[in-house]
Amino acid sequence: MRNAFIEELTALAELHDNIALVVGDLGYSVIEEFAERFPDRFINAGVAEQNMTGLAAGMASEGYHVFTYSIANFPTFRCAEQIRNDVDHHRLPVTVVAVGGGVSYGALGYSHHAVQDYALMRAMPHMTIAAPGDPLETRACLRWLVANPGPSYLRLGKAGEPRFHESIPDVAPGRWVPVRDGSGDDVMLSTGAALGAAIDRAEGRAVWSLPLWGMAAKAGQPAQLARHGRVTTLEDHLADGGFGSWLTESVAGTPAAARIEPIALSPEICDMVAGQATLNRIGGLTL
Repeated sequence: MRNAFIEELTALAELHDNIALVVGDLGYSVIEEFAERFPDRFINAGVAEQNMTGLAAGMASEGYHVFTYSIANFPTFRCAEQIRNDVDHHRLPVTVVAVGGGVSYGALGYSHHAVQDYALMRAMPHMTIAAPGDPLETRACLRWLVANPGPSYLRLGKAGEPRFHESIPDVAPGRWVPVRDGSGDDVMLSTGAALGAAIDRAEGRAVWSLPLWGMAAKAGQPAQLARHGRVTTLEDHLADGGFGSWLTESVAGTPAAARIEPIALSPEICDMVAGQATLNRIGGLTL
């Protein structure tokens, strides 16, 4: 996903001279293509994420669409106040890019576990969450975000994620994207890098992905849920404040709420140090 991100961002920057990239002193071996092509639109803000976000907001207020880039929790929790006050409340075109969502950096410990980030970012009313499930969804999300600039959060896997789509899908906030056909009315619905786990656990059920969502996209969920029987959601995030919770909230007080079965990571992995595959298995996301 990281390579797809920087390739697509560089291509889009060729077409849009207001796209800028600000990094928190990382991304080496990934971001060089953009930095070399557009040195006047690339800034290394150093290990100072709050300043990075304030800088991005200032640039956005002057007409730039700024992408901030860092690992997991660093561009989110470390600068939550700046994201809320400077970016979201002013509805500025800043896309916060977090690489290593879920427990992608699990071996580096809980400081790098991004398993509460959905809860933080989806609580902001103007924020669009972009959580692609494969490299092609990454490209699709980027194209939508650039065409619809505003406060957004792009959550990427670390590296090496497989392709599950044959071509770049058509995405929009709240729109379910078909991934695998299945039999029966019951379906699997995932967001982000949990797409692979959804396919592995499908057992003949259809698999859908929801790569773009947020507070404003709840209104469209009841109609889509009505087309299916039981909907099992998967996410590499805690259940509390996560994607399954968001979907359930969208139909709260209706019979459809009882047909949603969220599968998320167990809180027991929050204090653990291990590889991504091990933590996903212990946490109950994978079998």
